[in-house]
Amino acid sequence: MTQLPDPFTYRRVDADGVGINVAVGGSGSPVLLLHGYPQTHLMWRDVAPELAREHTVVVPDLRGYGASDKPTPDAEARTYGKRAMAADQVAVMRELGFDRFDLVGHDRGARVSHRLALDHPQAVERLAVLDIVPTRHVYANVDRALAFGYFHWFFLATGGDVPETLLRGAPEFWIRTMVERLLAPGVTIAPEVMDHYVAAFSDPATIAATTADYKAGAGIDLTDDEETWNAGQRIECPTLVLWGEHGFVGKNYDPLAVWGEYATDVSGRAMPSGHFIPEEAPAETLAELRRWLA
Repeated sequence: MTQLPDPFTYRRVDADGVGINVAVGGSGSPVLLLHGYPQTHLMWRDVAPELAREHTVVVPDLRGYGASDKPTPDAEARTYGKRAMAADQVAVMRELGFDRFDLVGHDRGARVSHRLALDHPQAVERLAVLDIVPTRHVYANVDRALAFGYFHWFFLATGGDVPETLLRGAPEFWIRTMVERLLAPGVTIAPEVMDHYVAAFSDPATIAATTADYKAGAGIDLTDDEETWNAGQRIECPTLVLWGEHGFVGKNYDPLAVWGEYATDVSGRAMPSGHFIPEEAPAETLAELRRWLA
């Protein structure tokens, strides 16, 4: 499986010089769905077609991921800062004719969504963030549990071409291990979907881009987040927070309390899943999103 089924069609959108692969389907109010690491837009395969019954659903690959362009990372990883990645998605939605939309992000896509809601508040009607707490909060609360549970944050942000060199040597082992360790007990991903993720992440350009994503998270993203925090800026739109009850976020944070410091209107709950909520609990995810979007 490499594409979403009907009613989705594919197009390529030029986001200020970065080509973004986008699937679009349905009709009605617009909803933008952003995927996480180490996936592509296909992580929404069981949710997007049902949402498209009531909404125009836009499902892109983030820059550096899937079939979207993979600009060469710069020394400070600004190319993969969440500010740049968020601007891509605003450009995509404007090209499709939507100046204002609902926004749902998982994992890295949720971090892009967080920045998008801060930088472009006029564009976001509602925001949903799946299985994260803000990057600033994560790095301000590093402990043994984080070091083991989120070890890849530190490994992927290492300099000297270390993660890129090691991942190029065993991309399939890395992707399968990263996905499987974050699933709830007894849950698997369909083999053809896992094969797609492995193929996407076997591209050296994707490895370079996605490690730059994490380098940005430990660098320029923190700088941007601190400036926003110090300026007193918070998310003003209604914000839905969902987290997997079997995942790191659910076990180590109070997600609603944390997000309550970063947004003014927060609600949400735990989901019967590990980290990959839309793939592990698609029916429950769909029900929550439908209720929230209504």
